Amino acid sequence: MKNMFLFSGQGAQYPMMGKELLQSNPEFSYIYDTASEILGFDLKKICFESDEQTLARTIYSQPAIMATSLLCFETARKNGIEFCGVGGHSLGEYAAMAASGVCTLENGFKLIKARSEAMEKASHETDGTMAAILKLTPQEVEGVCLDVDGYVEPVNYNSPVQTVIAGERKAVEQACEKFKELKARVMPLKVSAAFHSKLMKNAAEEFFKNIQEIEFSFPKDGIHFYSNFTGDEFFEFQFMHEYLRTHIYSPVRFTNEVRNMRIAEFNTFVELGPGKVLSGLVKKILPDSHVYNIEDNASLEKCLAGLKERGVMI
Repeated sequence: MKNMFLFSGQGAQYPMMGKELLQSNPEFSYIYDTASEILGFDLKKICFESDEQTLARTIYSQPAIMATSLLCFETARKNGIEFCGVGGHSLGEYAAMAASGVCTLENGFKLIKARSEAMEKASHETDGTMAAILKLTPQEVEGVCLDVDGYVEPVNYNSPVQTVIAGERKAVEQACEKFKELKARVMPLKVSAAFHSKLMKNAAEEFFKNIQEIEFSFPKDGIHFYSNFTGDEFFEFQFMHEYLRTHIYSPVRFTNEVRNMRIAEFNTFVELGPGKVLSGLVKKILPDSHVYNIEDNASLEKCLAGLKERGVMI
């Protein structure tokens, strides 16, 4: 049996995320200390003392989720949970890179600093937003977007019945009204811009310019890295700078990615980071899969109990 580690994406953040787990595992404070030195602000304070509005700012939410996810990752390893595959939803791919050895912890946070600053700037320069559309097929969502005046398109293919749209605010709002008429469930997202859309191209270019000194490696032996962009296992790590630039304004093909993980015989998924968003999506895509999450002590114990019962720890 093969364990896949999945890392949470932007929008999963909440105040005090990771605090309890860090108190129980203080040796992992170095994650926050390393990040704070690179970022130029106290990341622990942002994670544990900020209100929801502050934490939702891209410049804070991205490194905060990254640190929380890596804390959960190290806690999982400390407790004997093994893995041979990694993936993440959008932002989560950066934690996946650090966890699999594609980049160092320091370089991971340097990447996140450059990414979050470029995307924060874009959020002030563009009037974009995002919304999740539930209970419709991706094809139905695509059709509605084509009929809307202005720019809006599907950008996250999250499950067979959940697609996220992004674009100009007025166009997104118009599309949402059409979706409501079709009896879809519409959920505005807690983000500050139209991520993974063409409105992010300027941010992608600025990010690309600022990461040229970052070095990348191939994953550690035996670790398989899966990509949102291709929707399948990724191998071309010599082109990571270009890949990450394109990743910022390209759709997230999470449904295809998870299905390809199953084809590769991954049948146990552990979400690492705040919330249970990815866990819920995997259950929608692969109803017969075994899915766990780790975000605090209670979820850790539940995960350990489930894995031990099934004999997939080692």
